[in-house]
Amino acid sequence: MASPQAVPRSLRASGSALGVVSGELRRALFLCDKAAMILRALAFLALAFFAAPAEAQPARVVSINLCADQLLVALAAPGQIAALSPLARDKSLSYVARDAAAYPVHRGTAEDLVRAKADLILVGPYDNRYLKSFVAEKGVPVLTLGHWTSLDQGRAEIRKLAAALGTPERGAELIASIDRALADNRAIAPAHTSAVMLHRRGYVSGTDGISVEVAASIGLKDAAPALGLPQGGFVPLEKLIAAKPDFIVVSDARAKAEDQGTALLQHPALATLYPAKKRIVLPDRLTICGGPATPELIKTFGAEVRAKASAKN
Repeated sequence: MASPQAVPRSLRASGSALGVVSGELRRALFLCDKAAMILRALAFLALAFFAAPAEAQPARVVSINLCADQLLVALAAPGQIAALSPLARDKSLSYVARDAAAYPVHRGTAEDLVRAKADLILVGPYDNRYLKSFVAEKGVPVLTLGHWTSLDQGRAEIRKLAAALGTPERGAELIASIDRALADNRAIAPAHTSAVMLHRRGYVSGTDGISVEVAASIGLKDAAPALGLPQGGFVPLEKLIAAKPDFIVVSDARAKAEDQGTALLQHPALATLYPAKKRIVLPDRLTICGGPATPELIKTFGAEVRAKASAKN
């Protein structure tokens, strides 16, 4: 074998150049292999992401209060409801009483909730905290549905539950029905017509709440602030008579007092000032809970105002 000294200088230079090229080629091939591995890994991750099944929707849902019952009945897919509270079937309180008769009811005990084998339990902010803690300790997912203080909040609650149930189209349909009812009854009251929401024992609703918001949309002026009760509270009969709003909004058209709570509404002075034609009647089943009852609440409110607006004079 020739010694390095015996190899011509030109050949030694060519060999050096080839060595450099060979090194660069190996480096390039290495980088290409590395890039290919990265691309294969990204392709695998993308395939895994798009091929992953959608998050499982709850199959056995239990609600533990009247308002959650009604929203669940309105939004759940067939077969999703495992149990409702007993109040769901009360025709005087529940707008969905007829539909609720098709589902089991629980007694509101921890044992019943465990026995229902729920994979989602609907609760409210004011439900028994010990019961909610017990359910949480058992590892059952819990969704808290807020009490509606406005229609915007109600729309958000509808969307929240519909998303959890996997029925967004049902939620959109309910929201659309609320919006249609509002549009059909907007500003129908004569100008400057006032009303006050009057409940048992003379309790007046404050300025918050969907019934008050619906009244404003219809065109009624809320008399609660003029009574000094913008946040709600009990109003003395004398003060109510002195304020003399055009209408009182009550839950029952019956003239007979059934107990002390309803006796004030039938007081002779109030009966004289507010006969049936000056009483807008909104049954409890429409006003207690926001949800599927809300479109009917708006329609009923509008119909009462249209029928009795002439009573202002």
